[in-house]
Parts: sequence; structure tokens; C-alpha cells
Amino acid sequence: MTADQSAVTDWLHLVQAEYLEMPGLQLTRPQVQRLWGLDSATCDTVLQELLAVHFLRRTHQDVYVLDGAAR
Repeated sequence: MTADQSAVTDWLHLVQAEYLEMPGLQLTRPQVQRLWGLDSATCDTVLQELLAVHFLRRTHQDVYVLDGAAR
């Protein structure tokens, strides 16, 4: 595992923990990036991964929320 992969894995765990702690959390992509201080590429990777595993879903308003299957 490269350092970049390790960092993304760490961010994935952190974002998951925050969404699980606050199940009503609703954030846009810019808010996700700003909240965790992510660079653009890392933010996109984290969000794509969390969408792919159905942990998060993106609403029609482009807001990322906890997917019902993740609860």
C-alpha cells in the first residue's frame, strides 16, 4: 500500500465515523472538502469510494448523506 492509498484509507475511516456519529449530516462536496481540509483529488476519491460501497448517497441537490443501507 502506498502512502497515498494509506492516507485515503485513513480519510475514508474518518469520514465514515463522522457520518455514523451524526446520521443526519448533509454536506455538499465543497463542504466535505472544507470540513476535513482535503485537496480536490482526495475529496473526489473519498466521495467516490463511499458512494461505490453504498455508505453515502448523493441527493438530487448534490448533497452527500448517509445511505440507508449503511445504518
